[in-house]
Amino acid sequence: MTLRRGALAAAALLLCGCTSFTDTVAEPETGTAPGTPPAATPSDDAGAAEDEDRCPAERAAPDPARPVVDLDFRLSTDLRTVTGTETVVFTPDTATDELVFRLVPNGPTAAGLGNRLTVDDVRGDDVDQAGYEDAGAEGPGGLYVLQLDGELAAGESTEVELDFTLSLGQGGFERFGTAEGTAWWASGFPLLAWEPGVGWARDPFVGILGETATSPVADTTVTVDVPEDLTVLTTGAQEEPSAAEDGRRTWTSREPVARDVSVAVGPFRTAGLTTAGGVEITTGVLDGAAVGPGELADWTADAVTGLADRFGAFPYDTLTVPLLPVEGGGIEYPSSILMAGADRSVLEHEVAHMWFYGMVGGSQFRDPWLDEAFATYAEAVDDQASREVLDRALAVSGDVGASMGEFGGTDEYFAAVYGKGAAALLAARDAAGAGPFDAALRCYVQRNAWAIATPDDVAAALADLPAARDVLVAAGALDEDDTD
Repeated sequence: MTLRRGALAAAALLLCGCTSFTDTVAEPETGTAPGTPPAATPSDDAGAAEDEDRCPAERAAPDPARPVVDLDFRLSTDLRTVTGTETVVFTPDTATDELVFRLVPNGPTAAGLGNRLTVDDVRGDDVDQAGYEDAGAEGPGGLYVLQLDGELAAGESTEVELDFTLSLGQGGFERFGTAEGTAWWASGFPLLAWEPGVGWARDPFVGILGETATSPVADTTVTVDVPEDLTVLTTGAQEEPSAAEDGRRTWTSREPVARDVSVAVGPFRTAGLTTAGGVEITTGVLDGAAVGPGELADWTADAVTGLADRFGAFPYDTLTVPLLPVEGGGIEYPSSILMAGADRSVLEHEVAHMWFYGMVGGSQFRDPWLDEAFATYAEAVDDQASREVLDRALAVSGDVGASMGEFGGTDEYFAAVYGKGAAALLAARDAAGAGPFDAALRCYVQRNAWAIATPDDVAAALADLPAARDVLVAAGALDEDDTD
């Protein structure tokens, strides 16, 4: 997520009244091309194995035992209510006797705009009982917990179904809303809150504009039933909609590695193009929008191509970008971006999230910098900051690596995680050299694809670049222990 320039905290990149993150544009260091893994050197077998572990030749594959999720949404004619059924096949990698789902619409900022998610019914052969947990949310609660009638062993599967109702509030810069004949919802269903290798994420909600969810990638199918005159843009590769029947049509998509899902429904004018790398981009705008769908598609393609040159192939086969009838910024979802305003720099930030959040995941409550600082860095790296600007950003109070619960408000969070975090990564790149640093980040992406990364993984990627690690330690992104 990011805000448009001039919005809260002067947006992610703007510090101390600057109109851009940079005062000057510096030429990048010559040497190894960005994104190129380090050149191979003669080594013994043990050394070669260590190098392969640190920088695999191929991107890590998603877990074949990842969850399978089917989502069936139905939007009411007045665009105010979504009823749905979620089917989940879950196979844990450690034993558990429960399933925990996060109810994102009940968080303080979303609920304050009138959004609410309730679970109406639950079915499953292994389900014993179910109920809400508060977790600092509004309404019925922030978590929904299914207690199983026995322990589910690692590698053992269970299937559950949840019926739910999502009430959409007034349109605004949020992941839920309805305005001007358009409706949108993202994380608008009970979200499986599992961190592989760790367990259930019961992190509290906070009153800060940002994300606090942790979710694994899942093989996800989305079905959306809407009034026939509306177009659906959602996560995943979309099929042609069904023929109109009784005034409604059904749209279906599938994304085999989706941590979460977004849906936008409205009278969109759409455009599509395919990048040289084979990514199918679809954009949608409403009448009177500040940019046409074709131009928005061109912006998106430029961002996809430029960032792929730096971080490796785009993680998804498709990318949809609906432009909503509200202002504020952008909100990222796997293979989909909700744009609240036509801002090209915000769009680039959200496209960067396809690598840092969509593919390389993280605990958004515990380690928000792993997606937001990296996405802001990706947006800013082409315009290298002057030392004066970097020093001013790095002097902002607060640790880059703090959790969402440690910030006093949204301004403080944005300044430390987005602004200071991006500055720290830029300064680390400057300290290590552009070529080696870019190569290390590409190795980090390769090794941690489709997993939930931690700061330890960043430290491991920078193991041979102590100057870069020292910068991140000084900014509070890494602990001293992470660099041993």
